[in-house]
Amino acid sequence: MTLHQPSPAPGAEPEHGFLLAVLPKGADAESELAELRELARTAGVVPVGEMVQHRDQPDRRSYVGKGKLAGLEDAFVASGADVLLVDGELEPTQQRTLENALDARVVDRTLLILDIFAQHAVSAEGKLQVELAQLEYQLPRMRGMWRHLERLGGGVGTRGPGESQLETDRRLARRRVSQLRERLRALRSQRAVRRKERSRSETPTVALAGYTNVGKSTLLNALTGADVSIENRLFETLDPTTRDFDHDGKRYLVTDTVGFIRRLPTQLVEGFASTLEETLVADLVLHVVDASLPEDAMHEQIAAVDAVLADIGGGELPVELVLNKADRLDPLARRRLANRFPQALQISAATGEGLDALRGRIADLFADRFEDVRLLVPYDEGRVLSDLYALGAPIDDRSDTEHGVLIRARLPHREVRRFAAYLVAGDGLETAATT
Repeated sequence: MTLHQPSPAPGAEPEHGFLLAVLPKGADAESELAELRELARTAGVVPVGEMVQHRDQPDRRSYVGKGKLAGLEDAFVASGADVLLVDGELEPTQQRTLENALDARVVDRTLLILDIFAQHAVSAEGKLQVELAQLEYQLPRMRGMWRHLERLGGGVGTRGPGESQLETDRRLARRRVSQLRERLRALRSQRAVRRKERSRSETPTVALAGYTNVGKSTLLNALTGADVSIENRLFETLDPTTRDFDHDGKRYLVTDTVGFIRRLPTQLVEGFASTLEETLVADLVLHVVDASLPEDAMHEQIAAVDAVLADIGGGELPVELVLNKADRLDPLARRRLANRFPQALQISAATGEGLDALRGRIADLFADRFEDVRLLVPYDEGRVLSDLYALGAPIDDRSDTEHGVLIRARLPHREVRRFAAYLVAGDGLETAATT
C-alpha cells in the first residue's frame, strides 16, 4: 500500500504523527504499519516516525515494555511528532501511561477510525452513529479527563465539585447514548419499511462489499450512473447508497456499503448497523477485490472481508467475487488470476471493462425470479390494475381492447397465482387485441 501525503487545508499545518505497534513474533510489520499509515493519511496526519515491538501480548500497563517505553520517549521527541498513533485498542490505563510518559495526545486504532468516520459521515443517521460510537468508546475513559483528581488519592478530603462534575459528565453521556440509540432505532424502523416496499416488487438487491478503497463506489457509479464520492481515501463511503440499473428490461438495486478492514472495531460493527444491515438483507453480495494488489495482500483482504461478513451474520449469503482494477494488470497477471479464481469476473470500474458481463452475470443469477405473463383485466375490475401497479412489477406493454386492458408484465413467481384468473395464453392475447 502506497502512502500518499495529505494536502493540508490552506494556511493550516498538518499534524505529525508517530506510529507505534506491538505485534506477535513473526508478524509482518511492514504490512501492519502500511494500513496504519493509510489510516493516518486519511485522518490528515503525516507520519514522521515509527516503532514496532514484537512480543506475545502488549504490556498491561504501558502497552510496550518498560525498556521500549524509554526508547519511545526519546524517539517521539526527536521526531517532532504531535500525536502518538497506536495500532491497537488501548485500555484506559495503557492510554494514561503513554500520555503521561510522552506528555502528548495518544490516539489508538479505534479512536483514529472514529475520527475518520466523523469526517466522512454525511447523512443524519451516519452522524448519529458516529456520535454513539464515540460516546461508547469514551465512557470508560472519562476519568482520563480528570487526572488531577487521581493525585488526591481518594477518601477524606477528595470529595468535591471535581468528582461531582465527573459523575455529571458520565450521567449526561449515558443519557445521550440512550437518546441516540432510540433515534437510531426509529431510523432502522423507517429503513425496514423502505426495504419491505422494495421486497414487495421482488426487485433483486445486490450489495457491494469489500475491503476499503477497492473501488466499490466507482463500481456503483459505473453500473448505475450514480455520482457518489470516489476520493482515494479509506472509509470514503459510510452511509449506504442504493441506486438501480436496468438490464434486458429488468430492474436491479445496487447498494454501496462501508469498506471493511482487518480488526474492524466492535463499536463500529455495532454502531454502523445501517450499512451492515443493507448487506445482510441483500439477495446477493458482490465481493469486490483490488486485483492489482500483490497476491498475499489480496489474500489477506479477502480473508478480512469474509471474517467481517461472518461476524455480522452474513456468512450464508450468496457471494460473487469480482476482481476490479483489471486494467492495471498485464496479460500474464490476468491469466494467473483466471487460474486462481476461475469463476470470478475481471473488470475495471474505471474504464468500463467487463461491466456488461457483470450485469449479465447478475441477471443470470436472478433469471428464475420473474415470469413473463399476459393478463386481460376487465374494465370493471380496476382494483386488479391498482394491485398490479402497487406491486411494482415491470409492465412491458399495455393496450385497451374491447374486452378489457391487455397487459404484458413480469411478475414475481410467488405473485403469479394471485392473478391467475386474468392470465391468457399467447394466442388468446393476440385474439383479444384484434377483436
